[in-house]
Amino acid sequence: GDPHKFEPGARELQAAKGALLYFVSGKGLEPYLPKLKSIVGVDRVVEVGKTLPTLKAEVLCDHGEHAHVHEEDDPHWWHSIACWRKAAHVVARELARVDPAHKAHYDAGARKVRQDLAELRRWAEQELSRVPAAHRTLATAHAAFAYFCNEYGWKMLPVQGLNREQVAAPKFVAEVAATIRKEKVLAVFPEKRSNPKMLKTVAEGVGVNVGDALVADGGASIEAMFRHNVNAIVAELGK
Repeated sequence: GDPHKFEPGARELQAAKGALLYFVSGKGLEPYLPKLKSIVGVDRVVEVGKTLPTLKAEVLCDHGEHAHVHEEDDPHWWHSIACWRKAAHVVARELARVDPAHKAHYDAGARKVRQDLAELRRWAEQELSRVPAAHRTLATAHAAFAYFCNEYGWKMLPVQGLNREQVAAPKFVAEVAATIRKEKVLAVFPEKRSNPKMLKTVAEGVGVNVGDALVADGGASIEAMFRHNVNAIVAELGK
């Protein structure tokens, strides 16, 4: 399901009973961590993202009569292959800590993962280079791809994030249209498991294409997520 909304209940905790380690993403993704640590023990919960580079994200908070924007840690580090390569080291180190007899095995596994990810990054860079520099703006519904854009030197344009004051739809579409034209955006990309209706409305109003839905959270594997997203982006913008 949606990792932003998941919270382990009694069934999940029972299924994981006896686990020596609980790996979590960190960077604020799991608000239930204090509760989890109190149940299983602080030393058993490993925040993989804690030692990874952190980007900031602007978050719109609606308080009824008014809305305001403030900054929080962006939890979407899994869109950075560089972060994944560091994460492999973190996971291997923690596994070796609780199972030192198999340290060599974990280290070898981490090296293999890092090699595979390095190859994946070379492929992604080669594919993304097919997009003209003037069109390297990734327009999505939410600000979920900052790490991806930061890694490849792209601009990120979260369309719904432009509506900071939650203005009426016609005015909002007009503002988005102006921004999209300024940034020379060719297409906007919805996200899998999210309702694309608003984004399609904006795209129709501006006269740009709607690309294939990107994987923002989750996916069959790291490689599958990156290959799908890169292929979808290049298919629309590498023309």
